[in-house]
Amino acid sequence: MRATKTRTSRFRLSRPQKGLWRGGAAAAAAVVAAVMTAGALAPPAAVAATRPDAVQQGLNALVRGGQPAALASVEDGRGHARTYTAGVGDLATGAKVPRDGQVRIGSNTKTFTAVVVLQLVGEGKVDLEEKVDTYLPGLVRGKGLDGGRITVRQLLQHTSGIPDYGADISDEEMLHRYFEPRDLVDVALKHEAGFPPGKKWSYSNTNYVLAGLIVQKVTGRPLAEEIDRRVVRRIGLRHTYFPAQGDRTIREAHPKGYHRLKAGEPLRDFTRIDPSAGWAAGQMISTNSDLNRFFAELLGGDRLLRKEQRDQMRTTVPIEGTGFHYGLGLMKRPLSCGGFYWGHGGDIAGYETRGGITDAGRAANVAVTSIPTEQEAVKGVQEVVDTALCG
Repeated sequence: MRATKTRTSRFRLSRPQKGLWRGGAAAAAAVVAAVMTAGALAPPAAVAATRPDAVQQGLNALVRGGQPAALASVEDGRGHARTYTAGVGDLATGAKVPRDGQVRIGSNTKTFTAVVVLQLVGEGKVDLEEKVDTYLPGLVRGKGLDGGRITVRQLLQHTSGIPDYGADISDEEMLHRYFEPRDLVDVALKHEAGFPPGKKWSYSNTNYVLAGLIVQKVTGRPLAEEIDRRVVRRIGLRHTYFPAQGDRTIREAHPKGYHRLKAGEPLRDFTRIDPSAGWAAGQMISTNSDLNRFFAELLGGDRLLRKEQRDQMRTTVPIEGTGFHYGLGLMKRPLSCGGFYWGHGGDIAGYETRGGITDAGRAANVAVTSIPTEQEAVKGVQEVVDTALCG
């Protein structure tokens, strides 16, 4: 790899134990083994959580460990919510962290994309067992790659064997360059297949770019429009959106995001980037409270998916060497207090988000304003989620 590129993932679900990953499939499996008012609208009426101090203390510890800012939102499943902040929203000015501020949510975008695909399955327009070639004829071809052998389910579950493009795109490029979705696929197809379809699990952003292209082919509409119509507006996510082409800003009140281009260098302001390298795999912006609402509706409501499609989403495969399982755009993780929770998480240069919801309806999401690089920091973000969900 060229020295100008680091391997810190910009739009992945989690992080490796050794080094930094920029979206590579093998590193994703290692990560899983490692562990984790915007604007004028005020957060929901707050009621003290069982252990509110523990969540705040966890965020404070993340800031002491080097995070510029840390934010969290916790909902108890009974309509009561609490938001938390720590640190500063702008290292240059020392400005306060906006409560429930907007952040780039990275690979949480995959869950939104998966929901739209599964809605199309419920409408009879897409078949999970149908081959990619049915919808995108001739697109997936390369060294050991054949779209006539890979199913839609395998895309959503990361069992396709399609290589990831993430490690081939530098952070510098994300600051300025716009990528078409087909550009991203072309980058991935230069590499050899990781394994035959269905034989293993390996995280690949390319899977979700292809899923987004299927959505566009079937609906005849842009993916961003379909996510907005079918998910965001349907359940009232007022602070969640898919940035338009060329939009490098964050619309509402937000903490600035920071990133190191190389280990040992100072943090650099990465708030204003072109997120197109993430697209269906990692482009969206939201708040912790909106993410809680999204996962609560997804797992406990009926406005997004029918029961049959929701059950498909929660049908998982184990991630070898970990206690984690991956469904269709959804991850199942164990809790220290027993049981488990459902969510995804994501990184994109400048921000990391972790969280999800238990079957009892308790939801929590945590965001920090730089991607943690040290193992203890990586673990720390996940521990705050665990504390909030076990409270």
